[in-house]
Amino acid sequence: MNSTLYDPASMTKLRLKSLFQGIKPVTPLRLITCIIVLMVAATSTHAKTVYVDDTLYAPIRSGEGTQYRILHSGVRSGTSLELLETSESGYSRVRTPDGIEGWMVSRYLTDTPIARQRLEANNRQLEQARNELSNLRTQLEEVTNERNELRSSEESLEARSGRLSEELRNIKEVASDSINLNRRNSELREENQRLRNDLEVLTAEKERLEAKKESDFMLLGAALVLLGVILALVIPLLKPSRKTDNWA
Repeated sequence: MNSTLYDPASMTKLRLKSLFQGIKPVTPLRLITCIIVLMVAATSTHAKTVYVDDTLYAPIRSGEGTQYRILHSGVRSGTSLELLETSESGYSRVRTPDGIEGWMVSRYLTDTPIARQRLEANNRQLEQARNELSNLRTQLEEVTNERNELRSSEESLEARSGRLSEELRNIKEVASDSINLNRRNSELREENQRLRNDLEVLTAEKERLEAKKESDFMLLGAALVLLGVILALVIPLLKPSRKTDNWA
């Protein structure tokens, strides 16, 4: 039993040989054709993407068909029209805002606004919502500032209330002390009056004593004078006279 060994290198050489044997000589025409094909392929690869415009203009005709005269060169898509009649021919009779009446292809008409109008309406609503959100944010900031101011005012009022309470307590204490002072003052006035009365009594007693003392001095002086007179009279009598002595 014979077996053939598989050699990958040999197989590759055989394939390349058969490939080159099948290639025909390149002529100038074939070369130019290949270059043109490559250029077209490159141009197609770098082609710009475009879109179909959604803005259409539908003509209004005097009858149901393209053979009738055009009354309006073209109504722009999204224009509101008044539907007057719908025909089975695929046309509808409409009236424009300018009062022009005619026939238009029914497939151009729709009961709802077109996407562009809905998009514009949505954009307007979005812009309005953004404005409202901005206003709400502004109002929220103002309310927050007012709340902070009120909180500061409340703290100031609480501090002032504390000071007023302290002042009121002091006033009550002063008032209580004032009542005590008034009572003490009344007692002192009464004591002063008693002292004045005592002073008047003592003054009168002093004056009486001084008067008595002066009177006593006068009596004593008179007594001394009288005693002096008596002594002046008596003493000579007590002495013996010289005549008597001589006689003795």
